[in-house]
Amino acid sequence: MTETLDFVRGPLFLMTFGFLVLGLARHVFLRTFAVVRALRRTPCRDVPWGRVARKTAGWFLPVRHVLRGAPLMSMASIVFHVTILVVPVFLAQHVFLWHRGLGLSWPALAAGAADFLTLTALGTGVFLFLFRMVDRTARHMSRFSDYFLLAAVILPFASGYFALHPEGSPLPYETMLLIHVLSGELTFLLLPTTKLAHVVLFLFDRASTDIFWRFVPGAGDRVAEALRGSPKGAEAS
Repeated sequence: MTETLDFVRGPLFLMTFGFLVLGLARHVFLRTFAVVRALRRTPCRDVPWGRVARKTAGWFLPVRHVLRGAPLMSMASIVFHVTILVVPVFLAQHVFLWHRGLGLSWPALAAGAADFLTLTALGTGVFLFLFRMVDRTARHMSRFSDYFLLAAVILPFASGYFALHPEGSPLPYETMLLIHVLSGELTFLLLPTTKLAHVVLFLFDRASTDIFWRFVPGAGDRVAEALRGSPKGAEAS
C-alpha cells in the first residue's frame, strides 16, 4: 500500500495535474483565438466591454438569478460551486503540500471552517444528485454523464473528510487516502475533457455572446425578411 500511495501521490499526480493545466490552457487559448478572430471579422467593433465585465462578474455569485425557476435548487447549486472551489484551494493540508512542493503558500482555512464547508459541499452535492433523480424535468434533461460527473466531484470531498477523520471512516486510513487522491486525479482528467471545463470557459461566455452575435446594422431585419418574407410583400398580397 505504501508503494502504491507513493506512486499515486508522486508521478501519477504530476501527470494528471499537468494534463489538467495543459487541457484548460488549451481551452483558454482556443476561445481567446475565436474571440479575436470574430473581432477582426466583424465591422461593428464597439463591444460594450464594461457591461460584459459587469455581467461576467455578476455570475461569480448569481444571487439575483436564484428566484428564477427552482430557487432551492439554484441556491444549492451556488453553495455547491462555491464550496468545491474554496475547500481544495484553502484546505490547510493542501496549502502545506503546495508549500512543500513549490514553496508557494497562502492563508488556510481553520480546521472547523474546513469541516463545515466540506460537509456543506457534500450536503448540497447529494441534494443536487437527488434533485436530478426526483424532479421530472431535471430527470428528463439529465444524462448518465451528469450523474457521473456530479458523483466524481463529490467523491474527493467524502473521501478527504474521512481521511481527516479516520475515527469515523468506514475504511482504513490508507485505503481512504488512496481513494481521495485517485478521485482527485480523476477530477483533474475530467475538468478539461467534459463540461466541467466551464470552470474557466464561463469567463468567456458573456464576451463570446456579445461578439459572435454582433452583426452589421440592418442585418437583423434582413435575416427576419429571409425567414418570414418581406413585410411589404405580405401587405401587397
